[in-house]
Amino acid sequence: MTRGGQGLARVAVVVRAGAAPLWWLGVLATGIGLLAPGLTGRRIGVLAGAALFVLAVAVVGAVRRKRYVALAASASRAGKHDVLQDRAVTVRNWRREHRWWLLLAFLAALGSAFATPAAGGMLLAGCGVGLWLKSAWLGRRERDGDALLWVRVDWLRGGAAHPAGKQVKAYRSTGIAAGDAAPGGARRKTPTLV
Repeated sequence: MTRGGQGLARVAVVVRAGAAPLWWLGVLATGIGLLAPGLTGRRIGVLAGAALFVLAVAVVGAVRRKRYVALAASASRAGKHDVLQDRAVTVRNWRREHRWWLLLAFLAALGSAFATPAAGGMLLAGCGVGLWLKSAWLGRRERDGDALLWVRVDWLRGGAAHPAGKQVKAYRSTGIAAGDAAPGGARRKTPTLV
């Protein structure tokens, strides 16, 4: 990062980074939670879990959307000396920063199974699906605007850092072909040569 360049991470990749671990930890906690009858019984636990799953998907998918829209609207073009972080590096950094939060959430979901079986795990899985839906929404915005959104890496430091948090002052934008992640943060499909 010479001459004033900054490291930039894709906004959609940062959002999407937590989706898979939350989903799989939630599925695992749900499966283990079903083994214990709990205080409420399995049927009530699963029904409560289904309601929590739907609620988590809706809340996580919708939270801070206005902030994302405002930051995207005021995004400036990335400079030629800015360094675009690879998708794998962004995902690895996010998961490393949040590993203890993920572990605590998993243990809390397991612990809740003694009261309401499967409910905590389904809530965790719903948070993962909500993040995936939010990254898909960001991907649609990126395709519509024909620009990818990036955030400075130094603003994402710390376990509570968020790509639309108070510490983020502005986004940068690049052309739709920049970086190694497609709109929405998924792996970019490479064309096959025949």
